[in-house]
Amino acid sequence: MRSTITHVNAMSEPISEAEREIMEVLWRRSPRSAEEILAEVGPRQRWQEGTVKSLLNRLLRKRAVKATRDGRRYLYRPLLVRERYVLEESKSLLDRLFGGRVAPLVAHFSEQRKLSKKDIAELKRLIGELDDERN
Repeated sequence: MRSTITHVNAMSEPISEAEREIMEVLWRRSPRSAEEILAEVGPRQRWQEGTVKSLLNRLLRKRAVKATRDGRRYLYRPLLVRERYVLEESKSLLDRLFGGRVAPLVAHFSEQRKLSKKDIAELKRLIGELDDERN
């Protein structure tokens, strides 16, 4: 089963978990060659060169990355901005699981004891800022 992550634009296909791993490498630093990407994710994911190149080709087709020739190799850089990806993913999660509402999401984590004291303090601070902005 393929996991849907996000859409680069309204016309493109979803980005899979494996493709997201490649994007994370490129978001941290780019441009990168396929060999550099493989050196970073290969050992952790147990991927071979062919896997990384296949994923890069899929991301190229989806217009999530761009390739530039550099001698005999290509250098890849992200076209999809990480902040946009996170925003779309957050909206998708809220819509799918919590009817687009944040409060049930926070309640879920609270019930599962997944909120630390630091998390709670940060949430209170954010709520205070929201109240200040609306008054």
